[in-house]
Amino acid sequence: MITLTELRKLYHQVAALDVDTLTIEEGQIVGLVGNNGAGKTTMMRLILDIIRADRGNVTIDGMRVDQDPSWKAFTGSYLDSTFLVDFYTPEEFFDFVAEAYGIPGNELARRLQAYETLMNGEIMGKGKLIHDHSNGNRQKIGIIGAMLVNPKLLILDEPFNYLDPSSQLVVAKLIREMNRELGTTCLVSSHNLTSINDLCNRILLLEKGRLLMDKTHVPGSTDPGLEAYFLDAVR
Repeated sequence: MITLTELRKLYHQVAALDVDTLTIEEGQIVGLVGNNGAGKTTMMRLILDIIRADRGNVTIDGMRVDQDPSWKAFTGSYLDSTFLVDFYTPEEFFDFVAEAYGIPGNELARRLQAYETLMNGEIMGKGKLIHDHSNGNRQKIGIIGAMLVNPKLLILDEPFNYLDPSSQLVVAKLIREMNRELGTTCLVSSHNLTSINDLCNRILLLEKGRLLMDKTHVPGSTDPGLEAYFLDAVR
């Protein structure tokens, strides 16, 4: 369970995020949506203790993320390419992730098999550094690295970026399977409202750092109120 309490982050005296209270329950697939500058990435970086809040705190399973690092052992995340090690090959990167999480080599090989469809024969065995892969394949490498650890908590920022439609569907399927089989709590941000509608059972809408909507959602359905909000924004 993730709890945000009186959480505020300022940049140049402007609130990038200002949330009084928010709880994400165990086992939910939560979609985080909003236009550019809404505060989605700031929220994720605060949850992962990448940046520090100006006020308030985040707890994961009762542990304050800025005081107790135990939550890192069961959390997988990929926010952007800075999470990669560009001068590694994909194989070396996956080995690095496995070592950090204490995953034996034979178990790593077994887990990687689950991502063969997503890799589509383009990632491993090519002798290429991550830096030399396409943006789409770099995105896949980061997502696989986050999911390889079989996390209790998975946080992905714009995971559908750079991916072709087939790969987007595969990523969504992998998230659903992880949630169903392992009970993984998933927090996923995206500008792709269709993907969020299809995937998530709860949707959070941020606007200028504030939580504007918090809705239970039936995956595969559309939310007229959510669509109306984005349509109004372009009028």
